[in-house]
Formats: sequence, structure tokens, C-alpha cells
Amino acid sequence: MKKETKRINLILFGPPGSGKGTQAKILEEKFGLLQVSTGDLFRYEIGNNTPLGQKAKAYMNEGKLVPDEVTVAMLKNKLEMHPDVRGYILDGFPRTIAQSEALDILLSERGESVDKLIALVVDEDEIVSRLLERGKTSGRADDANEAVIRNRIAVYHEETARVYNYYDKKGISMEVSGMGDIDEINARLSVIIDDLVSCC
Repeated sequence: MKKETKRINLILFGPPGSGKGTQAKILEEKFGLLQVSTGDLFRYEIGNNTPLGQKAKAYMNEGKLVPDEVTVAMLKNKLEMHPDVRGYILDGFPRTIAQSEALDILLSERGESVDKLIALVVDEDEIVSRLLERGKTSGRADDANEAVIRNRIAVYHEETARVYNYYDKKGISMEVSGMGDIDEINARLSVIIDDLVSCC
């Protein structure tokens, strides 16, 4: 009986403007992985008016945070819709310890686990510069105000440091420079994923 190929599960982290969304899309094509972002999950479930989407929308309409169990249930749906992919790139999720624990349980139920958390490291001034530039065309108010951008970066570091440390205790967290052009950053990430793919 042919041995089943192990699925690769990655968490790609990076502050706003680090290019993680861009890199996740390139890696998705390059390695046959599926990019999964919470934004996409919410857009799909709410856009299709699913029971989970209705539930999330009700919380959002009240100005409340959507509970983790709703987000994780959306993630579970997404994974089940794509059973044949080589693996997953979780783009910016989980963001808290509770979400990390819920993710581990979800993957464990599937006989899987997180293989690597990769955090893109970018100088704060570079992020500010990138986002201010993006703000000229994105139409996003939070990309056009330096003070707001620096606060977003501070929140990112406060939230994700805990998640990084959580997976670091399992020996699977690492930092990669997010400085340079898209191809340079992608080459650094590809070396890591190549190693994961070749060993499984």
C-alpha cells in the first residue's frame, strides 16, 4: 500500500506591510499549498450567507469580536473543502494563545499538526514607508496615517509574540528577514519549505 504523503501546515506571520499576503500567494502556486486567511474565511461565509456567516455578522453588527469557536469552525470548513492540497499556509492566524490551542486541536483531529511558524521580520520604518505608499492607492484610511500604522505594528508585536513563543516551545518557530524585494524574500521562504517538502 502506497504511503500517504504528509500534508505541510505552515503559519506565516508578519506585521501589516510585511508582504505576507503577497508571499503566501506565490508559495501557494509554487508548492501546491492553499493560502488561508481569516479575511477570506469571513468574506466567503458572510458572502454566501452560511449559518456561520450569519453568526459572525450578528456579532460584527453589534460591534463585538467574533468568538474564536466561530472562526475555527470556518477554518475547519475551509480545510474540509480542499482535502487534496499539498498543505496549508495560514496567513496571520492564529493571533492568540487560545486560537493556537484551538488550531492544534483541529489539526490533531485530522492527524496533522503545525509544521512551522515563519515570522517575517521587517524594520518598522520600512513598514511605515510601505504602508504610506500603499495608502496612496489602497483607499484604506489606516494605511494613510503614520500614528495609526505604528500602533498597528505595536499591536501585532504584542499579540504575535505570544503565539511565536507558544510554537517556539515546540521547536517550530523561526524568523526570516522580510527586507528586500519580493523575489529575495520568496527565495528565503522557499528554502525552508523545500526542506519540509523533501523530508516528508
